[in-house]
Amino acid sequence: MDLRRWNVRQVRMVLETAPGFAPLPQDGAGVAAQVGAAAVSALVEQARADARMPIPALPASLYAEFQRNGRREGYEDAQRERRQMLYRLVLAEWLGGTGEFIDAVEDLTWARLEEVNWAWPAHARRLDAADHPTLDLAAAMTALDLAEMDYLLGSRLSPELPARVRQEIERRAIGPFLDRDDHWWLHATPEKAVNNWTAVCVAGVVGAACYLVTDKDRLAGIITRGLHSLADYLETFDSQGGSSEGPDYWSYGFGNYVVLAQILAARTGGRINLMDDALVAEIARFPLRTMMAPGIWVSFSDSDSRPQFPPGLLAYLADRLDLPALSGLGRDNDFAVVGHNQFVWPLRQFVSPLPSDSAAFGGGLHDWFGEMGWMISRLDPDDAGSLRLAVKAGHNDEMHNQNDVGSLIVVSKGKVVLTDPGRGRYSKAYFGPERYQNLFASSRGHSVPVVNGFEQAAGADHGATMLAHDHGPGADFIQFDMAAAYPTAAGIAVLERSVTLDRQASGGKVLLADRYGFAGAAGEFQSVLVTPLAVEIAEGSVRIGDASGGVVVRFDPRQLAVTSEPHAAQEKQYAPSVDLTRVLFSPRQPAQAGTVALEISPL
Repeated sequence: MDLRRWNVRQVRMVLETAPGFAPLPQDGAGVAAQVGAAAVSALVEQARADARMPIPALPASLYAEFQRNGRREGYEDAQRERRQMLYRLVLAEWLGGTGEFIDAVEDLTWARLEEVNWAWPAHARRLDAADHPTLDLAAAMTALDLAEMDYLLGSRLSPELPARVRQEIERRAIGPFLDRDDHWWLHATPEKAVNNWTAVCVAGVVGAACYLVTDKDRLAGIITRGLHSLADYLETFDSQGGSSEGPDYWSYGFGNYVVLAQILAARTGGRINLMDDALVAEIARFPLRTMMAPGIWVSFSDSDSRPQFPPGLLAYLADRLDLPALSGLGRDNDFAVVGHNQFVWPLRQFVSPLPSDSAAFGGGLHDWFGEMGWMISRLDPDDAGSLRLAVKAGHNDEMHNQNDVGSLIVVSKGKVVLTDPGRGRYSKAYFGPERYQNLFASSRGHSVPVVNGFEQAAGADHGATMLAHDHGPGADFIQFDMAAAYPTAAGIAVLERSVTLDRQASGGKVLLADRYGFAGAAGEFQSVLVTPLAVEIAEGSVRIGDASGGVVVRFDPRQLAVTSEPHAAQEKQYAPSVDLTRVLFSPRQPAQAGTVALEISPL
């Protein structure tokens, strides 16, 4: 599927012959019957509480916090609470149709329209000039939020409000998208690749335009511009549908791509079909292939081990692409409407809930993304508590990059024992020049070596060279040279990491070997394991965790000395802080060359 083949004239012809636009049921009564009285009643009660609550304030001083101290949560939390209140009120009115919540819906919608910025403080930095609004993720999502709310309830609202909704969406989203070329996420350049922003921003703006723009010539221009931008987004995936951004951003970026696919199909009578592509089908399988154990996913880059997959997204993909396993990822329908940044997901959860009888999916024995250098291995997919391993090679200029070449994750008894800790707290410093001083983004936060005291360096040249990979019934194996991940000053000439999941050992085991060689004189070398669990060091072994989920790491005490380095209360993004411990395995004497070998077995 080449989205760039579409031009404005072709899209205009498709729009001319398209049937009536009905992407969602405007009458919520049938949807209410589908989800059941209990879910609807609970939502209505919450909406009544929302209607009595004051609208959270968003003063300019709160917006300025990011510029002043780097913290973004104060403004974003209040903004998010506004949105969730409005989502619940709109859904309750749509499902019930009684008029009970119209006043509250109008009050909150006016408040959203009057916000000086729709963009988040971290993206706009300062309050926007009226004639040059920042078009970011939040602004684009707001445009689609309001367009779909208008579609569901517009005819029941005071006439002044839908008119203002159209005016503000045009000023803040559609006009800037069509008329300006200063959006970094619009197209890839040699200096900067696009990422999930492209899908989210394009879906928000083009999706809103499909609802609101009546001039077919103009709408054709908007859609065409969006299709060409999405072509760049699809190129961020490898040929197997893998994304270095990880499962969390699959949910966000690809999830919004799917939302726009559904809207565009409805707007064009199926003539523009973003889902009809082999690569898109592979991308849709990404969470199936990156699940380590039930409820736990690979957490490379700024992803997390327990990402949120909107049930409405999983249900739609499972049905649309005949991927029933997506319904069995352990996600439940949650009609309480809590924790959402976008209206599209609570709305689509009601429209397309997950089936209640889905079979649980446990993954396969082995998954391999050769272009990214990711290997995910499972001892026994039918045993949820069995040993699991994930390893990445890659390079240090990936999307949402962390300096993590060689990172590995080990899960035992459904617990992450050796971790890639995922994303840290999103602050000004985290996305600024100080990023790699943060434990989460630096190689110190990953189970990778330290060479002559040097951490890994950022940049596409600092990566791994694949040497071998094998999958068989007895073992899975990956080997790569990661010396280039370190700066020249580290003096490392060879650093070959090999990792094996041995299925023949009782309970399975992971074998980790780092073979190193310095370019000149003998140097200092450390292999490191990072864990969120308790560590006990003994002669020839390290116990990590306990019998409910843990491993024992065995090594040769004649060759290696072991120390531990605690890092308490490390801040994460919208998640509790975590305690991390680095376990360092050091050759007892500096050497010009050597090997650090570790055997990791479940407790």
